[in-house]
Amino acid sequence: MKNIIPQALLTMPILSTGLQAQEKQPTLNLVFIMADQYRGDAIGCIGKEPVKTPHLDKLASEGINFTNAISSYPVSSPARGMLMTGMYPIGSKVTGNCNSETAPYGVELSQNARCWSDVLKDQGYNMGYIGKWHLDAPYKPYVDTYNNRGKVAWNEWCPPERRHGFDHWIAYGTYDYHLKPMYWNTTAPRDSFYYVNQWGPEYEASKAIEYINEQKDQKQPFALVVSMNPPHTGYELVPDRYKEIYKDLDVEALCKGRPDIPAKGTEMGDYFRNNIRNYYACITGVDENVGRIIEALKQNNLFDNTIVVFTSDHGICMGAHENAGKDIFYEESMRIPMILSWPDQIKPRKSDPLMIAFADLYPTLLSMMGFNKEIPETVQTFDLSNEVLTGKNKKDLVQPYYFVKFDNHATGYRGLRTDRYTYAVHATDGKIDNVILFDRTNDPHEMNNIASQQLKLTHTFNRQLKTWLEKTNDPFAQYIKLK
Repeated sequence: MKNIIPQALLTMPILSTGLQAQEKQPTLNLVFIMADQYRGDAIGCIGKEPVKTPHLDKLASEGINFTNAISSYPVSSPARGMLMTGMYPIGSKVTGNCNSETAPYGVELSQNARCWSDVLKDQGYNMGYIGKWHLDAPYKPYVDTYNNRGKVAWNEWCPPERRHGFDHWIAYGTYDYHLKPMYWNTTAPRDSFYYVNQWGPEYEASKAIEYINEQKDQKQPFALVVSMNPPHTGYELVPDRYKEIYKDLDVEALCKGRPDIPAKGTEMGDYFRNNIRNYYACITGVDENVGRIIEALKQNNLFDNTIVVFTSDHGICMGAHENAGKDIFYEESMRIPMILSWPDQIKPRKSDPLMIAFADLYPTLLSMMGFNKEIPETVQTFDLSNEVLTGKNKKDLVQPYYFVKFDNHATGYRGLRTDRYTYAVHATDGKIDNVILFDRTNDPHEMNNIASQQLKLTHTFNRQLKTWLEKTNDPFAQYIKLK
């Protein structure tokens, strides 16, 4: 197990793999569509889950389907903070979900951060954001929405000075009632949000289409983010026409051969069985509305010279491994969909094993768009533009894994994921008390922790994890003791 982490991974900042020869494309556009809590295998063309996604299947056939994409910190706000800043959670300071419990610790996107959207704004782009933001900590008096009552407040307005270059704004903090979502528009003050009697992705796709239609005759290039909340929790809050598609789904057949899914009659086993049909219904609904956005680009003759990305901030265990949520190192949580299309420059390739991370899209997209020199030195994530554009995947990439306890950085997980192994260590108050090692080749469902059986391999990973944490200025490194 030599050279698990290449030297490039251990360098901060990591800007060495950009396509230096890429010229600026002043008319090149970007449409970045992301769902929330969308598992990496839940795309029809992958063939691993019985979900219907004809529009994403088509997009994958027209671009690149990255079948080994991951989220390094599979929780909404931290993942989004890493995407926006290009820094890992200690650097971005978004170490947990933005809510009233974490607000006293400054856990939110810094107004002073240099985000990729700031770069594009300074390069003359028209910037649009539609949908879920979830990067501002709520403050008193809390906005009067259902999820800001009780012990924890979740939802917060983002003032114009904190929007990081996005001048067209139809968004909210976080709000999970998908059938009647709420939004603030570009000029609305904090107390002037509005509700929509429409499923969130439908409304957001319609607003995205309006935005795209307005751009077709503009000389100014544009970058649009469409951030859909489904298939996030609230699975049942999806139009009946999508539920109808899965009413006869044989759920027990899904569970067969899946030792990670608990038995029927157990809490987590029943949680999976009770929610999977609606989860797939949400995904098919997201797919349909992604298709509407793509069609608008094509009708306006913008598709060929627009980089289109579809991805998600993280996956979801949904009962697997006795875990209803995400924020953990299992594949169901870390693996995400990622499809990228750019017909003018990229020939379709249906499957690409490149282990690209959600947060790598910051430097990767900027380099692809010709702005590699504008990438700030603060960026820590991988510029994989060369690999994306050429399809040459020679790097032995390793991606980090994080779970940070927002009020105690001496407690939590750090880890590494390779093409074959998942390695993670847990500390409580600075003392390592659990070590996890999965061989996903021989144990694809991650049922057998082999850390105690593979001590040499574990020690190798431990050294490399410590080196990585030191290089990225993560104080967790001091808790890892070498033998």
